[in-house]
Amino acid sequence: MTPLYDRIGDGYAGLRRPDPRIAARLAAALGPSASLLNLGAGTGNYEPEDRQVVAVEPSREMIRQRAVGAAPAVQAVAAHLPFADGAFEAALAVLTVHHWPDPAAGLRELRRVTRGRIVILTFDPRARPWLTDYLPELAALDEAQMPAITDYAAALGPVHLEPLEIPHDCVDGFLHAYWRRPEAYLDPRLRSGSSSFRVLADPQAGLDRLRADLETGDWDRRYGGLRRINAYDAGYRLVITA
Repeated sequence: MTPLYDRIGDGYAGLRRPDPRIAARLAAALGPSASLLNLGAGTGNYEPEDRQVVAVEPSREMIRQRAVGAAPAVQAVAAHLPFADGAFEAALAVLTVHHWPDPAAGLRELRRVTRGRIVILTFDPRARPWLTDYLPELAALDEAQMPAITDYAAALGPVHLEPLEIPHDCVDGFLHAYWRRPEAYLDPRLRSGSSSFRVLADPQAGLDRLRADLETGDWDRRYGGLRRINAYDAGYRLVITA
């Protein structure tokens, strides 16, 4: 099976840049560790620079876009990690679990090769940010591909959850990063940074409704309060093993 990002990953590095505030939350959640596995590493966003990191990524296109000097990358899939039991002190997986063909198997493998803390940034498929009012197919996609929050403990053992609020000026271009900048969703280039938009069959009707509501002021009448806050809980969660 061709990895998804071999098909849709062109230009990813230019649109998906690590936001320093999110990076700080991830680093704090990881705690001290010398060796780190970054699973589903993509182009290397959020890889700490102060640790020995090994990246695992199935997509050649993503590996090709990794910066010169980035951590070494192994082409492999989550369900079959080519490492010994307990090979890493800690592990990180950022917005990737929903892309794994077998998330449960991948999580079990992640636990097998990690002897310490695991930190996963994911999305709660029960969340309904305002964008799903215009594109309900996003909610259906999340329900189909995102593991339930309860699935993590079943595979990893005890975990605790932390909401990750997204700053209003987030520089990373994932799906709900533009929650306070609704006009951004009308830009096809910015939409292309989100895998969800790349796989939706036809989002145009919902985008047309959004454009119309922005022009008439209806969006601001319904959601304008968001323009006055600096961070938003769109449904992103840190899953942290005990």
